[in-house]
Amino acid sequence: MIRMPHVVVAAIVTALLPFPAAGHGNGAGTGRLSGGVTIHTVLRGESLARIGSMFGVDAVTLAAENHLDLRTPLAIGQRIRIDNRHIVPVAASAGRVVINIPQRMLVFVDDDGHVDASPVAVGRPDWQTPTAPFTVITKKQDPTWHVPASILRERARRGRLQPPVVPPGPGNPLGAFWIGLSVSGIGIHGTTLPASIYHAATHGCIRVGADNMRRLFRLFTAGTPGQIIYEPILLAEVDGEVYLEVHKDIYGRLTVEPSQMLHGLAVGAALAGRIDWMAADAVLAARQGVARVVTLRSN
Repeated sequence: MIRMPHVVVAAIVTALLPFPAAGHGNGAGTGRLSGGVTIHTVLRGESLARIGSMFGVDAVTLAAENHLDLRTPLAIGQRIRIDNRHIVPVAASAGRVVINIPQRMLVFVDDDGHVDASPVAVGRPDWQTPTAPFTVITKKQDPTWHVPASILRERARRGRLQPPVVPPGPGNPLGAFWIGLSVSGIGIHGTTLPASIYHAATHGCIRVGADNMRRLFRLFTAGTPGQIIYEPILLAEVDGEVYLEVHKDIYGRLTVEPSQMLHGLAVGAALAGRIDWMAADAVLAARQGVARVVTLRSN
């Protein structure tokens, strides 16, 4: 976990929410960032997609930042610059878990204010993860997967034989750990498909990489509260800099133009006069999914 810098907290505006308040945030950040800028040395078998799934960055963004072609294999020992800074959603208060669907990040803030952030896989556009408050209700190591009837029907339509019960082990898609939530049918779990992390790829559950899942299993207890939100646009001031983070509207839920939503957030957070709007428009257009500085300079 990382200790976050001293920040100026952005104000919240609720009147400009483009969707119902229940289960949604408004994108005005708490003035905190997770992640950072680092250099990763490529290991055998790694691709930009695999690296992005580990760090929480789209492969397209990694390719653009490193002037690489996605079609060209990486070389062992090649150095990749990774900027995986993300704005911590306003809903992430002490002792709470927040999962932001478009951001594909799970954030937990402990009682001391330390931020733990993990990239996750969320529900497919045709099998969406619901937005809702929740509590952790159960934890299981080496879980048995009792396959939901809806998934059995899907597999049958595709001509795939799916046993209704999958025992613990390397073939269990839940991985080594399961954290059950109060939202019906939804849990946080490991995966046998690490490349799916940081994608909309599940049947609604939240998949987490093995190392992060092992850590979260220790951190969470029965009764830990949380919320699943839908915030494709986030804005925050951190140590005097204004950051904007823009993601694709993967479920098509925005009812206003992204630029209109951003202007509402900026006015509500008293940041409209601090933003370089040309830079902000470029970030909106690129939708690269990481926090970018859009501070207006005096010169």
